[in-house]
Amino acid sequence: MDDLFADAPKPVHGIRTGIGGWTFAPWRDNFYPKGLVQKRELEYASRHLTAIEINGTFYGTQPPEVYARWRDETPEGFVFSLKAPRFIVGARSLAGTGAKIDAFVHGGIGELGSRLGPVLWQFDPRRAFDYDDIAAFLDLLPRTLDGAPLRHVLEVRHPSFQLPAYLALMREHGLPSVFTDSTEYPSFADLSGDIVYARLMASREQHKDGYPGLQLDAWAERAHQWARGEAPGDLAYVEARDAAPVTPREVFVFFISAAKARNPAAAMALQARL
Repeated sequence: MDDLFADAPKPVHGIRTGIGGWTFAPWRDNFYPKGLVQKRELEYASRHLTAIEINGTFYGTQPPEVYARWRDETPEGFVFSLKAPRFIVGARSLAGTGAKIDAFVHGGIGELGSRLGPVLWQFDPRRAFDYDDIAAFLDLLPRTLDGAPLRHVLEVRHPSFQLPAYLALMREHGLPSVFTDSTEYPSFADLSGDIVYARLMASREQHKDGYPGLQLDAWAERAHQWARGEAPGDLAYVEARDAAPVTPREVFVFFISAAKARNPAAAMALQARL
């Protein structure tokens, strides 16, 4: 069994592929090897993917020892993305969440060390764009933790955010907005930060790799373009496609929701194409 954990994939040209979480019963039929005990699932997943987005931190903060355990069970080079707690992103006034943000950031996530990737701030679809409130919120986000850079990503889900004013604000702070292929939420192919964060939500059960091969080929090419700092020409933009400077970027591509049972295969198929 231990030979299944020997070699961990490495990011390709700064591109990471992953899934949301690591505990999902159907994955025990098509991702995890038969007989693998549940307590070793993170160990296995982190040696076949290069990133995992943790959803559990959205529902409640974790004690420092949990973050430390996650760090110790994963290989060097692997990273977690953390969804910020819902009691922060769901607040009526984001401008008033400074103390809660500090409590979350300094409440133990530093135990992840080099495994700490971006923090994802996912807003409710009912939250409309309020320039002053969003600007104040962005000012509250700490940019370092224990002397290391702390990266943030916003996932906005109300169409009112699709404005040049919002993009200008994000570029002023050097932060990205999530790109998604979901038709339910607004998407931002516009580059505004030093990373690209894509959440692909259109996997289908009838495809063993979640997406048809040609679509995965296309996502691999877009990921390479993002990594080079280029804006793919076949995506929709709020502003002109060349509005952001061309500079290399780290890229995160997560396969989330939809046909969840297929998402590990999709992430590994994309990794293979890279």
